[in-house]
Amino acid sequence: MLTSLYIKNYALIDELNVQFNNGMTIITGETGAGKSILLGGLSLVLGKRADLSQVKNTDEKCIIEATFDVANYNLKALFASLDLDYDVQTIIRREILPSGKSRAFINDTPATLDSLVALSSYFIDIHSQHQTQQLMQDDYQFKVIDALADNGANLELFTKQLKAFRSLQKSLEDLQTSKSEMLKEYDYNLFLTKELNEIDLESVNLEDLESQYEQLNNVETIGERLGNTRAILNTENQGVIDQLKTAKQELNKISTFGKAYESLLERVSSVTIELDDILTELDNLEEQLSSDPQALERINAQLQIINNLLQKHASSNIEELIEIRKELESKISNTENLDDEIAEKEQEIKSLNIELNQVAAKVHNNREEVIPLLVQKLEAILSDLGMPNAKFKIELDDLGHFTSNGKDSLEFLFTANKGSNFNELKKSASGGELSRIMLAIKSILSEYMQLPSIMFDEIDTGVSGEISNKMGDIMKQMSGKMQVFTITHLPQIAAKGNTHFKVFKTDMDNTTHTQLKRLDEDERIVEIAQMLGGVNITESAMAHAKQLLN
Repeated sequence: MLTSLYIKNYALIDELNVQFNNGMTIITGETGAGKSILLGGLSLVLGKRADLSQVKNTDEKCIIEATFDVANYNLKALFASLDLDYDVQTIIRREILPSGKSRAFINDTPATLDSLVALSSYFIDIHSQHQTQQLMQDDYQFKVIDALADNGANLELFTKQLKAFRSLQKSLEDLQTSKSEMLKEYDYNLFLTKELNEIDLESVNLEDLESQYEQLNNVETIGERLGNTRAILNTENQGVIDQLKTAKQELNKISTFGKAYESLLERVSSVTIELDDILTELDNLEEQLSSDPQALERINAQLQIINNLLQKHASSNIEELIEIRKELESKISNTENLDDEIAEKEQEIKSLNIELNQVAAKVHNNREEVIPLLVQKLEAILSDLGMPNAKFKIELDDLGHFTSNGKDSLEFLFTANKGSNFNELKKSASGGELSRIMLAIKSILSEYMQLPSIMFDEIDTGVSGEISNKMGDIMKQMSGKMQVFTITHLPQIAAKGNTHFKVFKTDMDNTTHTQLKRLDEDERIVEIAQMLGGVNITESAMAHAKQLLN
């Protein structure tokens, strides 16, 4: 409920600070006194866009602040989703700066207009003759039916399941798209993998292969050069080894004459031994050397395959080829496993589809059961409100597919006159009739759910005294379950309130100011008497006013 409203520097209001109670609050005042200003200020805290032209003194900041008691609205989750601090006494403040910029705060936390709109719809509902369009909206009509049908828990489960169902459908579509794309590459990936598997890459040593190839490809040259080298080392009397032996003999004769000679002898002896080893190795290599055209052809073929693969895959070594092969094998495996994943998703969708249909059927059956009750209640209330021939037909059909409201289509058909055909509300009801229908619906809803505070803005315009009396009774009845504000020109309604405020204008220093005053019992009698008989109050008007109040 709205517990207080503070307005400063807005339109014709200098400063206003008013406290509100539960029950039914009446707001009256002459035409042009500023009731619309009060609503305009309240609309700002509910998320309406600000305008610098609304500021009374553009050199100062404009402030509108409303305090709401939200203890009974179960809004902790909504506050959390909007990243706002929850407080049972929630304060919404709008500021319009001299620069024209506006700011919004919820419990002293900066907030967006979207956050204001999201929250305020749970706090207060400003209703006028011109704001009945929601009656024609499917979501609102479902809200009415489902309130009577007690479908809250079923719809909460349905919404949760529908979200999961659509998520599964999206996953299935993604898998099918992936499969389609991957199948285009599947055969090529298989071909590339087969190519890479033609060689046992893990056992290949490229350097050894290249060395073997060079040796087999140059057997004659290698044999010739080894023979020449052996001849240089071991030709009799001319070979390097024989000459070193002669040198060794010469040095041996003088080695005892000094350490320098002894050292030279040792070095020559060492070289001789090393050359003997080299000669032995040359002999061995010559013996091992043989021509093998088949081996050469085999190694050459291996090298060609490896080099082609390295070039094809833009790789610099065998290790990179092994990694590429692993990636290709993974892609092939993923493609082959997609069918299993798709089948699994299809089964999940099938199971959830069954569950959704079961919940949707419960929702549908509950709706069907309460439609006659809703029609009966609506027609009874409208009859009291001067529409005795008003008839409703509410059609509920199976759409055959899921929507946010189940699987149903819903249509409220209406006729106000005997003998007339049923038609859509927007085509068959006038503005005044729509206003009374909305009042009837909200009256019924108040019996089944916790509604936000409601402000009726002159919805009694153009109705007779007796009908206005019935309207007042309905609003009074609603105020037993919720906070009701009623802006009215009719004394029959004004007399039914628990609290009465009057909006009026005063002129000071050549400036008009709008003010709001809470009326005591005597002031209330005078106000209602004026509403009955005009400015010149008669004794009969005073007596009638007292009678209405009593």
